[in-house]
Amino acid sequence: MSDKILTWKDIIYFAVNGNPTPDSRVEKTPEEWAAILTPEQFRITREKGTERPNSGALCSVYDAGKYKCVCCGTPLFDSTIKFSSGTGWPSFTQPIKENAIQYEKDTTFGMVRVEVMCNTCDAHLGHVFPDGPEPSGLRYCINSASMILDTE
Repeated sequence: MSDKILTWKDIIYFAVNGNPTPDSRVEKTPEEWAAILTPEQFRITREKGTERPNSGALCSVYDAGKYKCVCCGTPLFDSTIKFSSGTGWPSFTQPIKENAIQYEKDTTFGMVRVEVMCNTCDAHLGHVFPDGPEPSGLRYCINSASMILDTE
């Protein structure tokens, strides 16, 4: 985990001024992604879909490990910062590294939110909100289908 605790101010800064540089990049065509993802994973990660609340396989899983991007395998979140938010989606307070996530202003559905994506492959993960627990006050609300849990 990163030593620096990200705050809502940091998130807004990234969404407005640009994201941290990722450690690496993975780029594929839609056809290449479709060949390696399930239809549900593709719909969520590549087409910015959302799973129904409380339907994701990782909602109530609290095993120790690292949550990785289902598309490219980049570590995104550590199980030690996962918490039960009561929202129906896996929730985290911080990314595993500052540059693991990219942020983008999202104005769909008549509201302003901050979309979070894998900074390595641009996979849609979910959204981040400023209503999480201390010390960061952040709640990364993430689709189960966009992640795999590596317990090794």
